[in-house]
Amino acid sequence: MQLSDFDYELPEELIAQHPTTKRDSSRMLIVDRSTRTWRDLEFPSLPDYLKAEDLLVLNNTKVFPARLIGERSPTGGAVELLLLREVEPNIWSALTRPARRLTNGTRINFSGSRLHAEVIDSLDNGERLIRFESARPLEEILDEIGQTPLPPYIKRQSGELSEDRARYQTIYASERGAIAAPTAGLHFSREIFEQIQAKVVEITLHVGYGTFEPIREIDLRRHRVAPEYFSINEEAARTINRAREAGGRVVAVGTTTTRALESSAVDGTLCAGSGYADLTILPGYDFRIVDALLTNFHLPRSSLLLLVSAFAGRELTLAAYRHAVREGYRFYSYGDCMLIL
Repeated sequence: MQLSDFDYELPEELIAQHPTTKRDSSRMLIVDRSTRTWRDLEFPSLPDYLKAEDLLVLNNTKVFPARLIGERSPTGGAVELLLLREVEPNIWSALTRPARRLTNGTRINFSGSRLHAEVIDSLDNGERLIRFESARPLEEILDEIGQTPLPPYIKRQSGELSEDRARYQTIYASERGAIAAPTAGLHFSREIFEQIQAKVVEITLHVGYGTFEPIREIDLRRHRVAPEYFSINEEAARTINRAREAGGRVVAVGTTTTRALESSAVDGTLCAGSGYADLTILPGYDFRIVDALLTNFHLPRSSLLLLVSAFAGRELTLAAYRHAVREGYRFYSYGDCMLIL
């Protein structure tokens, strides 16, 4: 199994640069694994495909403004940070640009010296350990001067990020800690959510860099997705297990939800708990909890495409993707979605 087996052609104009006018106005491709067929519909059709006993599992993580723009002191050279995780109070691991110029001891100022930082260590894969200094709590300042951490394929000019603060966030986001949105959930409007609320349970997985980090292994058996923090409480675990015992399907909303659920399965039962999900799902994986998957269209050669291919099969997945390209579906974070049954 090689990385090149998970490639496909995508015209650049199909990469969605902005969200739809209404959250639920996206298209939805229904993919049936048993018949190996698909059907073109709209997202408001989702409730029609849920049976009485089915359960939708949502990831309620909340994206925080993790991108910071600053300048080196005293040279004034431009600096960009993407905060990844808090290691200690006010000390964060971050991806940096330009990394080669941010050596240990480099000082950085942000937003007219409202926030100061120092590089205190160099880590693997270009990460830097950054210590922040501020008169007020760092979280407050990040909310004021930080930017929404959009994926690099979404292009914005300076000052064009206002719509993303709200739209690059699910309507049910509540647990702060993600540096990327669980994008399958972006399609839910208040109206759709009210229709399916009785079938919903929430868990948390804070989407980290591992979710979208490029695969560097040619032999996919050697690839590992970096751990991400998750939490599944006792009530959620009981609800999901009861639904499965009653013959209902567990419909995972997104690949991040899928990773959290499958990481917590023991002998076909979902266990409550919290910690770091380190499961890497590749084709050949035997799913133990998830019965159906709502997901966006993912990048070629990505760990997310591999997970979807593990669930639906590589051939069916890529055939559905080729159909979506022909039909002009919108791809990636702000794009359309597919429901795999």
